[in-house]
Amino acid sequence: MKKSIILHLFLGLMGAFILVSCDEGFDEMNTNPVRLTSIDPAFQLNQAIISSSPGYNNLTYETTIVRQMITPFQGVGTGGNLNQDNRSATQGNWQTGYRTIVKNLIDGLAVLEGNAERTNLYNIMRIWKAHAFMMLTDTYGDVPYSEAGLGFIEGTVFPKYDSQESIYTSILNDLEMAVQGLDESKDPINQEILYSGNIEQWKRLGNSLLLRAAMRLVKVSPSTAQEYATKAINGGLMQSNEDNAVVRHNADYRNSLGTNLNGGQAPFYYLDEEFVDFLQSNDDPRLESIAVRYVGALSGGEQTEANANRSAEAQIGMPQGYDNTTIIPVAEAAGLASLYSYSQLDRNRLGNPEAPNFLVTYSQTLLLWAEAVARGWVSGDAEELYQDGIRAHMEQMALWPNDTEIAPEAIDAYIQNHPLEAGAELELINTQYWVSSFLIGPETWANFRRSGFPLVSPNPYPGSDLQNEDFIRRLTYPDSELTVNKENVDQATSRMGPDILDTRVWWDVQQ
Repeated sequence: MKKSIILHLFLGLMGAFILVSCDEGFDEMNTNPVRLTSIDPAFQLNQAIISSSPGYNNLTYETTIVRQMITPFQGVGTGGNLNQDNRSATQGNWQTGYRTIVKNLIDGLAVLEGNAERTNLYNIMRIWKAHAFMMLTDTYGDVPYSEAGLGFIEGTVFPKYDSQESIYTSILNDLEMAVQGLDESKDPINQEILYSGNIEQWKRLGNSLLLRAAMRLVKVSPSTAQEYATKAINGGLMQSNEDNAVVRHNADYRNSLGTNLNGGQAPFYYLDEEFVDFLQSNDDPRLESIAVRYVGALSGGEQTEANANRSAEAQIGMPQGYDNTTIIPVAEAAGLASLYSYSQLDRNRLGNPEAPNFLVTYSQTLLLWAEAVARGWVSGDAEELYQDGIRAHMEQMALWPNDTEIAPEAIDAYIQNHPLEAGAELELINTQYWVSSFLIGPETWANFRRSGFPLVSPNPYPGSDLQNEDFIRRLTYPDSELTVNKENVDQATSRMGPDILDTRVWWDVQQ
């Protein structure tokens, strides 16, 4: 018995010794010595900027709603082409916006808050946060804002939804304060990818975004719109295409829109009839930089360079209201070999995998400024600003790859032949904004809803999910939110209206 007790005691002591011995140095042994334990917020800013580029989802809804592009094919691309609520696609902006953009910005701002040595980076991240949340709230309406991105920081995993009115109040204030907080004499931020730390350019971007945000409110709160538009203009806006907020791509980091259009989606997307007709009827030289038509193509496989025609007169846009079956006789009646012979975005140029993504531009800013002058909010020459806005976009065309530059004499001729007519200022300015925002889908669609221009026909597809509206007014919330955050979603829809494509966001009131 004694031997047995002694044996058990011995084994117990040995076990304890082994456990203690194994525990010593355990944490160090199981810690990856090269894994980051923190990240510089400057790199989080860059990730947020890069992820803000409109991608393939841009084609599914926004560019189709505003009658710039169209696909007749059903499936993963179903959305605005058929006026249908495809929730696997409507969630695109949400998932990228919250999981990548907002997450990085909110975390970076939390790290920087109160750090007197890095106030410039803090205010720059506030500016980009405003850009991100404008896209999210303009797309969906009421969204998580005040509690967004706090899952890791505070454990808030079911964020409340803020009203769009309160979000815009915060955006306007944040942009104004962030611009005022930028100071060239303080911390340099050479790592950021937009302006390499040029504080004056960030100020101009902040004010240009402030003007954009202000103009959203023209229908719902014109006095607030005028107040902040005036502040933005007086504060100093973009001065040239050098100030464009643009994400540049190369062989290592490719444009996701271009990779899709040059991959499996190559034969599926076409330029819309109304967009092509507008450019053609106005002898707009931008059409030849944008479009290509593969004459005689009977299939996607015949969309080859040998069949390519880039002349303006050869382009034929695809009408909306058809699927890939019902479009066949329409194409035949137009004298086309097949639907594959309609005009497309040139995949070698603006649709190139290495093409840049423009997010906020000098051209857009000038046109919004022209509108503010036309409304009598600020002094200035609306026609000169209008013409300069057109010129800026036509000159911007040269920044895409593979011979997209427009000759100066062609630009001059177009501007001379398209004056700003008295009584039609708002329509002409915002129709040009439609063209200058091509491929920046969220912004093109937002400005279309708030201005009512261009005057285009609604998609007549017979299987529409729209109940009361002619155009899609918002995108629906992701199914994941309806499952895990339903209480907060329900509170949002009780304020805003049902979670359908027809529901208008706060600033998009009928007049």
